[in-house]
Parts: sequence; C-alpha cells; structure tokens
Amino acid sequence: MNILVRGTNWIGDAVMTIPAIRKLREMFPDAHMTLLTREWAKDIFSESGLFDEIITTGSLFRQVKEVRRRRFDLAVILPNSFRSALAIRLGGAKQIFGYATERRSLLLTHALQVPASKNSRHEVYYYLDLVAAVERSLLGGSSEVADIEPRLVVSDTRRSRAHQILMQAGVVDDVPTVAIAPGSTNSDAKRWTPVGFARLNDRLRSELGVNVILLGSREDREVTREVAGLARHPPLDLAGQTSLADAAAVLSISDLLISNDMGLAHLAPAVGTAALVIFGPTNPVTTRPFSENAFIMSANVECAPCMLRTCPIDHRCMTRISADDVFEKAKVILNGN
Repeated sequence: MNILVRGTNWIGDAVMTIPAIRKLREMFPDAHMTLLTREWAKDIFSESGLFDEIITTGSLFRQVKEVRRRRFDLAVILPNSFRSALAIRLGGAKQIFGYATERRSLLLTHALQVPASKNSRHEVYYYLDLVAAVERSLLGGSSEVADIEPRLVVSDTRRSRAHQILMQAGVVDDVPTVAIAPGSTNSDAKRWTPVGFARLNDRLRSELGVNVILLGSREDREVTREVAGLARHPPLDLAGQTSLADAAAVLSISDLLISNDMGLAHLAPAVGTAALVIFGPTNPVTTRPFSENAFIMSANVECAPCMLRTCPIDHRCMTRISADDVFEKAKVILNGN
C-alpha cells in the first residue's frame, strides 16, 4: 500500500501528531509511507523511522503534481485546512481521510466529524481518533494504543554536533545547561515578560551556577536580545543561529527547557529533556506538552484561557507569574524532585 500523510504546519502540532503517525505505521508495517509537509518538518521526522520518503510543500500546483505522480492508495490529512485537502484531492489519492472542517467534506472520501471532546481533551487524541477511523474502515476494527507519548530520535552524530555548537558558544562543559525560549512566533499574548526571563536567568546563573542559553527562531531574535540586555549576567543567545534539527539536538543534551507555550516546549520532552512551560492565554488541558517530563506554570486568573493573540487588558495571566516562582520550580526539576 502507498500511504500519504499530510503533516501539520506548526512545530508543536507536528510533535503532537507523532503517536498517531506511529500507530498508522504499526497498522501498515509493509506500506510505503510518505510525509508531505513544510520544509522545516524534515528536521523533525528525518530520523524518526516513521516514513520512507518526505516531500515538502510548495505551490498548490507543485503539491498536486507530487501527489499525482506517486499514485497514493490512502491519504491521511492531519491539518484542518481546505487547501491541504484540495491538493490531495486534485492529486488523485484513492481514499482520503480527514476532519470535516473548513467546508472541505466533498474533498474527502471519508469525512469525519470533529469530536465533541475537541476542546476538552488533549490534541494528541484528536489525531489518534483520525487514525482510529482509518483502522476501523480499512482493517475492520480498532486496537488500543499502548504508547501515546510523542518521542523523537536524535542521532549520536547530531548530539555530537550540538555539543560542538554549545562549546563554541562558550558553554562550560561540566555544569548543567538550562535552555530558555522566550519567544512565540504566532502570539504576543503567549509570551512571559522579558524582565521575568532576565531575572530568572540571573538567579539560575548566580545561585545554581548553570549555563543558560537562549533558543528560538530568527523571528525571536528581538525578544532574546531584550532578555539578554536586561540580564545582569547575560545568557548565551543562540536564537536564529541553529536549524530546527540542531535546536532539537541541543535540547536533547540540555538539562531543562524553560519556555512559553511554543513549539520547542513540545520538542524538548520528545527528545528526552524536561520542560517547564509558562501558560497564559492558551489551554494546557488541550495543548500542553504531552509528557510526564513536562511541567506547567500558570496564574489563576479569571480570564484565562482566552485564546487571544494580543491581550486587550493588562496581561495578568503572565505578569502575575513571578521570576522567583519559576526559579523555585526550575530548581526542584533540576534537583530531580
């Protein structure tokens, strides 16, 4: 069987799809499985062992051409967009499974209704439910998923490269390393304050003596520079200087990530590193990193989760979280408690 998986468009979402993709691979172990996704996602899935081929999105015309050339028997569309379904429909995949969102039901051969639990259950189950529908339709039943925690492999080669990146940046080799990710590309409201991150950095460095590095994309450079500028003991700023593959590898050899609700918060536990994630306007019930190695901090405010990208009032969900509270939680995690 020739199977296509249309991947999601954000890092955190991509990580949350891993249990569903792993289940699909277990259902069809001998199939040729292809991932159609954005360029950056190759860095996440290239060493996963889940796919035989990865092709990247481009124009609608290019996607249709790539899909049509491979003559897929089955396509599973993980994102909810109309465009993702249109490309695969025009590409001639024989059976197309996806959720009936954005008026795209006619583009799907198997259009599933969005589960009633969509806003009250973790997003991992949203993707697992879609794959379960494939199993019921094509294999005549459904089986339990034994392992529903997202995990990603980081090769020794990538870990070695990450170690070189840290050494060249000035990290001290024999003390713990804490990564801080203060950005968030799609929402200002999800960002804890730069002052808070700077104060947290200073306490981590002066009281625990750990390395502190800043991670993020090129779009996060403005906020990482602000954090570094506010700190008394400036952290090492690597934002925008690593590929996603290198960032994942750096996280895999770090001891803790402290971040906003963003893609790296999901990536860290997936590669085996603890994450302390500061939540404000978004809902940790549905979108927290799905791992026992992920920990949440949030303020108990009446307006959260509002899901807004810009706060219309005083950003109390973030400003009421103190650097001291985050530091104390981080210290407990680093001590293994």
